[in-house]
Amino acid sequence: MTADPRILFAEYIAGKRLKMTPQRTHILDIFLTRKDHVTSEELYAKVKASCKTIGQATVYRTLKLFCEAGVAKEVDFGDGVARYERQDGDGHHDHLICEVCGRNEEILNETIEKLQEEVAARHGYRLTRHKMYLYGICPGCQARDAAVKVRR
Repeated sequence: MTADPRILFAEYIAGKRLKMTPQRTHILDIFLTRKDHVTSEELYAKVKASCKTIGQATVYRTLKLFCEAGVAKEVDFGDGVARYERQDGDGHHDHLICEVCGRNEEILNETIEKLQEEVAARHGYRLTRHKMYLYGICPGCQARDAAVKVRR
């Protein structure tokens, strides 16, 4: 069973002797409604739309606290932009990323996960964590590229 992220964050904040401010609570509520990978700027825009007094630096610092608390995880799709996703603890997933349009998909594949553990074990490692990003060209971009070549 996954811990409630609100409780997890509140406990982390208390353990750091910080305050659970209304601003942090508001940012957390908005972050938890997101199902996608969000940049700090995108989250700030959403927060700012409903609370004009919260600044961008507050959102950025709060996202870092979310990561430290285990509520969020920073992901890097290789384009120099940090994105954040919920860290639900419901299992690991990897990402497929289009190098043309930036589209990304989360993939859950037990065969890949098992293979990664087998490879680590063959080399004497016990995996503690990992990240796997698969880069390529999505079906939509492939279709657009094919259409351009036909018109030439």
